[in-house]
Parts: sequence; C-alpha cells; structure tokens
Amino acid sequence: MPFPRSSGILLHPTSFPSRFGIGDLGLEAYRFIDFLVESYQQFWQVLPLGPTGYGNSPYMCYSALAGNPLLISPEKLRDAGLLTDDDFAGLPEFPLDNVDFEKAIATKMPLLAKACENFKAKASPLQQREFAGFCETKANWLDDYALFMALREAHEQSSWYTWEPEIAKRQAEALEQWRQRLNNEIFYHKYLQFEFFRQWSELKNYANLRGIDIIGDIPIYVAHDSADVWSHSEIFCLDEETGEAALMAGVPPDYFSATGQLWGNPVYNWEELEKQNFKWWVQRFESLLDYVDIIRIDHFRGFQAYWAVKAGEETALSGEWIEAPGDVFFEVLNEKLGKLPILAEDLGVITEEVEALRDKFEFPGMKILQFAFGSDAGNGFLPFNYPRNCLVYTGTHDNDTTVGWFYQLSDYERDRVLRYLGCISPEGIHWDFIRLAMSSVANQAIIPFQDILGLGNDARMNFPSKAEGNWGWRYRSEAVNNEVSDRLKSLTELFGRAPIKD
Repeated sequence: MPFPRSSGILLHPTSFPSRFGIGDLGLEAYRFIDFLVESYQQFWQVLPLGPTGYGNSPYMCYSALAGNPLLISPEKLRDAGLLTDDDFAGLPEFPLDNVDFEKAIATKMPLLAKACENFKAKASPLQQREFAGFCETKANWLDDYALFMALREAHEQSSWYTWEPEIAKRQAEALEQWRQRLNNEIFYHKYLQFEFFRQWSELKNYANLRGIDIIGDIPIYVAHDSADVWSHSEIFCLDEETGEAALMAGVPPDYFSATGQLWGNPVYNWEELEKQNFKWWVQRFESLLDYVDIIRIDHFRGFQAYWAVKAGEETALSGEWIEAPGDVFFEVLNEKLGKLPILAEDLGVITEEVEALRDKFEFPGMKILQFAFGSDAGNGFLPFNYPRNCLVYTGTHDNDTTVGWFYQLSDYERDRVLRYLGCISPEGIHWDFIRLAMSSVANQAIIPFQDILGLGNDARMNFPSKAEGNWGWRYRSEAVNNEVSDRLKSLTELFGRAPIKD
C-alpha cells in the first residue's frame, strides 16, 4: 500500500526520561507526541512492545501479543488512586542516559504488585467490569500468557521445555491443577496487561487525535521460551521429546556478522500453519492492529524463504534456505482482514523472488542511507535509485547513529560521503543526512531520534549478534526543545512532507 509523502521519528518508549529508571507511558510520552506535532511529523515508529526476557531485547519476548509491564507509568497509577506519592519515597538514583534494567525491574515491579493489590481491594464495580471485559476480549492469548508467566515464576524462571512433561506438553488435567494453584499469580499478570493496554490506548488515542500514526513492529519470529511456542508447539519446528528447537532461525553472513546471525528462535512449521489456514498469524496481525496503526514486518524476506540452522550448531554458517508460502499467506491475510497498512523490512539477502512478493502486495520496502556508500552508483540505497513506494531511514535501531557511523568510516569513505552531500566540513553530518532523507523521492522518511539529536556511538540502541548490553539508551528531558523542533519542522515543510492543513 503506497503512503502519502510524510515523515516521522523512530524511538522506543523505554528511551523516554523517567524517574523510575526506564521510559514509560507517562508525561514524557505525551510530551514527545507534542514534539512530533510541533515538528510536522506524522509517524511515531516503535519497536515491539512485548515483555522482554533475557538480554532485554524487544525482539525476544515472552509473548508476541502482550505488553511490557515495565512501560506502565506508576505516576498514572497514582493518579488513578492505586498508588500514592509515599510509595515513591526513597526511589534510587538511576543513570540518566541509559536503562539499568536490573535496578528498574527491582524498583518498578513491587510498585506494580502493590497497585494490583489495591485494585483488588478498591476497584469500583465499573472498573471490575472493565477488567472482566478486557480479560474476555483478549482471552485468546491472555489466558495462556498469564498462566505461562505464573508457571515460569513457580519454576524459578526456568524455560517451559524444562518443566515436568505433563505441564510442558499441556496435559489438560495438569493445566487445570496449576490454574487453581496459581490463581492469584494469574490474576496479577492479567492485571498488568489490563493496565498496560489502558495506558497505551490512552496514549495512542492522544497521538491519533493530533494526527500521529504509530508504526509498530511484528518480528517474524517469536522467542523459544514464550507463551506462543508453549501454547502452539505444533506450528514450530521442535524436537517432540525435548521441546528444544529442531531448526533455528537466523541469517547467513551479512553486513553485521561474518559468521551470520544465529538467533536461536525455532522456525515455523509452515506446512502445519497452512493446514490451519494461518489462523495464528492472522490473529497476530489482527491483535497488533488493536494498538498500532501501521505494521512493519521485521525480516520480511523470511516469508519467501528462511535460513534454517540445525540444532547443535554454534553459528549460522551451515544453514540452508527453505521456501515459505508467503504468497499464499498474504492472500489469506487480505481475504480475512482486508488490505492492511504494511511496511516490509526487506534488508539482507534479497532475491528477485522476495522483491516479487513485496511488490505483488505493494508493501513499501526500506532504504538505509548508511548502506549507500559502500559501492558504485548502482547501489540501491543511493537516493537517486529509489522507487517512490519505499521508506528511507538514515539508519535503524540495528545501525550505529549517523554521527557514530560517519566517524568510524575510512578516510576514503568519509570523503566520498562528503562529496555526495556537497559538504566541505563534516560538522552537522546528522542534519545533512536528515536533509538527504527528507529530500528523497521516498514516500516516507523515518529518522531515529538519536540522529535528530546528533548523538554519537554511545547512543546506539542495538549491536546485532551481541547478546547483552543493548536496548538501554535514553535521552534527557531537555533534549526535546524548540530549537530542534524548529529545525526539523523547517526541513519537513521544505521537502513537502508536512501534513496538509484543512
């Protein structure tokens, strides 16, 4: 689906300033929406919003459909009468520029637990009906997710495939016994989802009313240790005895790694999915559209063919490409849900078949300016080679910031970038790149907030293939100011990307 000429900002909510050590859906989130409006932006792109596991990666969540409780604003819970200012006394000192996940979890989760107990004790009849209605509406994934999280806690956070066989394999009698035993814990996890979705819906409504659409990610794969794999094991390639991944997802050697990337997620049993008319995937898209406006499919090429690595391998080098029924799936998706606002992350090893699948359904692909200068004039990431139906980024969450990237180039490469830009000096290189993106023919331009702020390597969000130390960058409240807004607004208006006023 081609989109009108427009622009937006990539920023994950964990990056907001907050006195609780991690960004949340409170005041600073609304302030950021106001910044987008004042800067004439029309999109806010976020990473997956799910509850993160080991490594804190939003691409490795305990559920493909649940929200991350760490994004719940304690201050909004206070405003709702579920916490008090006294509950915030003695908050620890947090770093201002990054998330200390361990400390943030230790601080926030007891507050959320207290809010849950207060909700149980104080909820009005209306609030109780709202909660019951939420649980009923989301039951197709919420029941399994809440039980899964309660079971993980009862098993000392161990992975589901290490649990006793009767519960790992979801025998009906064992499931019922555990549901009764963990009734309070299940309620708690349902309550956290209730609050997350309530706060997120309020924020999304605020954004939509002000002309901002939210772009959300749908990672092609889900974490092995997740409610999704535990409750739908038949649609994944697992060892029937152990529950371990029989075939693991990843990509062959690429820009980010000489040995490829071995993600460890189990790949899909596409034959079984097709037998079920892709029911799980259709529900996943439908559910995501409850809380985003546009869906970016991460690793889109996996719908045409995916890289599969056998269990036991330590790198992705020895994998193989296996075809997937993406054409059939997207036809079913259109039939069930209509033509959806989908963007395709079509980076990596892209073949004619992948391009044909993308173009058949008119999904805009992605162009990354940082990839444009490593070869000759035929490079598809150079703006003069773009089709209109695409998105251009200076970089993504997986790239270095533009400033960090530029100063790690060789002298020859830096000179080539400056000659292309027509610059004498590299000062303000981030604004030169933003200008280049905005001036391109691409229908949409998305700029990471780190590049708007001109930050260096220490503000990078993610290093692919690095298991720990990612996803922690945060900005300070004073970074959102009129000077930055006015400069972004000027470029947006100059290159025809500003919203059309009535």
